Amino acid sequence: MNIGHAADQTGLGPKTLRYYEEIGLVLPGRAENGYRDYSSDQVHQLKFLARARSLGFSIVECRALLSLYQDTSRASSDVRKLAKGHLGQIEAKISELKSMHSTLSHLISACHGDDRPDCPILDELAGK
Repeated sequence: MNIGHAADQTGLGPKTLRYYEEIGLVLPGRAENGYRDYSSDQVHQLKFLARARSLGFSIVECRALLSLYQDTSRASSDVRKLAKGHLGQIEAKISELKSMHSTLSHLISACHGDDRPDCPILDELAGK
């Protein structure tokens, strides 16, 4: 199947498919006319990658997950370890975002929002 059909089937854009080919994640064959020719297995791999990316896995993590998926002798503990590490990254990001939210909420409530030039938000950003 050509890149347009593969993009339609996977919900990924053609640019993404070209990028995945460029970095060696999914390597489609070539038709006689030189166009990319995706097999049904490759479309399945692309759908797998789309789902993994939607969960926030990095390209490096996706490469590892795809490798584990294709390895029928894999240990599920390896997959679990990778997913658990990613979950830790998500939890750290949530914590960071909560801290940012708290700080910004405090600064907004401290700002009068009137015609005066003094502003605690700008003072904080300036390190005062």
